[in-house]
Formats: sequence, structure tokens, C-alpha cells
Amino acid sequence: MTKKEIKEELDYYALKYNTYEFIENDPISIVHQFSRKIDIEIIGLLIATISWGNRKSIINNGLHLLKIMNHQPFEFVMNYKESEINCLKKFKHRTFNCFDLHFFILRTQEIYRNQGGLEKVFTDGFKISNKADQAINYFRKCFIPVEFSGIRTQKHVANPLNGSAAKRINMFLRWMVRRDNNKVDFGLWKDISTSFLSCPLDIHSGRTARSYNLIKRKQNDHKAVVELDKALLKLDPEDPVKYDFALFGLGIENKIKSSV
Repeated sequence: MTKKEIKEELDYYALKYNTYEFIENDPISIVHQFSRKIDIEIIGLLIATISWGNRKSIINNGLHLLKIMNHQPFEFVMNYKESEINCLKKFKHRTFNCFDLHFFILRTQEIYRNQGGLEKVFTDGFKISNKADQAINYFRKCFIPVEFSGIRTQKHVANPLNGSAAKRINMFLRWMVRRDNNKVDFGLWKDISTSFLSCPLDIHSGRTARSYNLIKRKQNDHKAVVELDKALLKLDPEDPVKYDFALFGLGIENKIKSSV
């Protein structure tokens, strides 16, 4: 296929999958239960963090999390005390347990109390470089300062500079930054350009990207993300991550077809 043909086909599938119906079976459905920016940011980070594995399980555990928070993410996080960890003890999503949730809540609380909130931290990160990997690394340093460098929860905050594709946090950035006329992504953070975002890369989007020869690298790692970003920027310099819908949607669709 020519570059023009690839663009036309992926534009078609981006429009097909980037619809409000997409929300129903996706973890973003949990985040769409809220309208306040501060609630969307906080629950968005937590839901994105547990977004791996079976999507039904992610959504069920996300609903459990909302119940724990009394459906008030911002108030719950800001009023939470270290001594209250017992109220989290029944929460678990795969290897993300109640202690990890406890740490995430306390660090998010500190970011809102002393660092200006999640938007400011990420915006400052993008000011260092117009690349998502650098911004994520900056966030990681703010979220896990040196005194916590050995904590087990650090494995749940991706480090692209160590080779991670950082799929979940790139997805969170897509939710917060990308301005979407179809009301899937929120577009709340106005000072970060969508052109700076990286595509959330996983097994499904990676399979599709390779079928279109957008990436040659076999591993779904940071180097593959860099390769994919370069290819998608050539297709749409202003909104390259819109193709996440096409790549992921086609990956899921083809997986279903191949299993029938």
C-alpha cells in the first residue's frame, strides 16, 4: 500500500471506532461518570493504571474503586489519611493491590496539595521537551521521589526511558489532552499539544501497526513507540494519536475474526 492509501484506510477506521459507542466497553466509561475536571483527572489516572488484562475485569474493579471512594474521587483523595488503609483492603486488580492504591492516593494527594495538580506536573514535563516520554519521566520523578525509590509500587508507574512502552499512561494523556468532537477523549489540558502525544501501544495496536508496515520492531517497547509516533505524525501532524482508535479497534476486530 502507498502512504496515501494507508492514510485513507486508517482515517476511515479512526472515524469508525472513535465514536461514543466506543465508551461502553472501554475503561474510559468509568471516567465518563464524572464532569468535574479534578474528578476526571484523579479517577482517570487510577483507571488508566489498572487498565491491563480483561476489559470486563478492569471495569468491574473500576466500579469497585468508585464505591470505595463514595463516588467522590477528589474529596476522597484529599481527605484520605495513612491510617485509613483498611478501607482499601478488599481492592485488588491483578498485581495492583491495596498497598499500591494506598500509595497512589497519598502521592496524588501530595501532587494536588503541593505541586499544583496533575495537569501542572505533566505540562511542566512537556515544557522540558515536546516528547511524551520525557514528560512521563518528569511525572514519575514527582510521583515517586528519591525517598520512595525502592517501593514496590514503582513498577506500576511506567518508565519509558528504561524501555517501557508506557501504554497506560500514554492512554491517560490521550484522555486528558486530545480534543475529541465525538466526546470520547476529554481534552481538558489545553497547554499540551496533541502533536506531542505518543500512541498507546499494546499487543492489539502493535499487531495492526505491523500489518500496515508502520513499525518494524518486533517488541512492543519504547523503541517501537518512537517508531510508530514518527509514522503517525506523517499521517496527521496535528492529531497522530487519533489512529490509536483505528489500530486498537482493528486489532481487536481481527483477533475476534481469527478466533471464530
